Amino acid sequence: MYRTDTGSTITAATTVPKELVHKRAADEVLLTGWEPTGPDTHRVTARWPRERADGGLYDPMLLVETVRQSFPLLSHAAFDVPIGHHLVWDRFSFALVPELLLVNHPADQDWDDVRLDVVCQDVVRRGNRVCALTLSYMISRAGEPLATAQTRFTVQAPAIYRRLRGERGDAAEMMARALPPGPSIRTARPDAATAQDIALSATDHPRRWQLRVDTSHPVYFDHPVDHVPGALLLDACRQAAQALCPPAPVLAVAMECVFTSYVELDEPCLVEAARLPRDPAGRDRIGVTLHQGPDSASCSTVVTVVPHPAAPTR
Repeated sequence: MYRTDTGSTITAATTVPKELVHKRAADEVLLTGWEPTGPDTHRVTARWPRERADGGLYDPMLLVETVRQSFPLLSHAAFDVPIGHHLVWDRFSFALVPELLLVNHPADQDWDDVRLDVVCQDVVRRGNRVCALTLSYMISRAGEPLATAQTRFTVQAPAIYRRLRGERGDAAEMMARALPPGPSIRTARPDAATAQDIALSATDHPRRWQLRVDTSHPVYFDHPVDHVPGALLLDACRQAAQALCPPAPVLAVAMECVFTSYVELDEPCLVEAARLPRDPAGRDRIGVTLHQGPDSASCSTVVTVVPHPAAPTR
């Protein structure tokens, strides 16, 4: 179980409180439960809202956010990491079965259940505190294998984080200093309902864009942060792969990303994409690099396919 600051307890397999997934808005919480299944294994359950599907397909970024929510949950609930500690991504990858993103459940069903079976590996401790952790995932939907994923992240106490971030560590101040979002480009996200969901602005180079950071976005900026969230960087990589091959829509079915430094809110960040040799299955591969200043802040490889037309929802 996990004991909150107010003294109440949260047992395994209950609805997940928003503070355990680092959210302020309860309706942004995707996780519904957690239980340990062994010394280093856990099962996490989630529900996906049908309103987050477009054209009969769930967005792969919904999978990313589900995994992202699971590692603060496990850090706090399974490893006793205090709330207020910072979880910093080192790397993240996923590979999914695109057919399992289809929405084909009864129209009156608002949610769809997803299960994450998680193995904890390479745990590094400093004293009795976890300071680094790798999580490997087998993810299923309706009993069918949906995806695999893996993430490595570090855990930093507030005092250490303040020393690392220095004057940039104040979230409210950095949000106030954030650059205004530039004009959006529709080719980056043809299915976007609003400009809020588009993470790229055009430059004078056809394979280079400026990262577009809209701090009013309800998911990526659910609460103040002092740097660009990693999930937004992953979405920008996915969108760069799409922008490289218009007009046909493509689906990101795999991604490998390494984070090398923070992306700051008050400085421009360039996103560059280039085609790579196809993977062994003949699928397109796109290399994406994010640059801020003289060095790269993140490097990703995105594997894409042209999605099949979605089956009509029953």
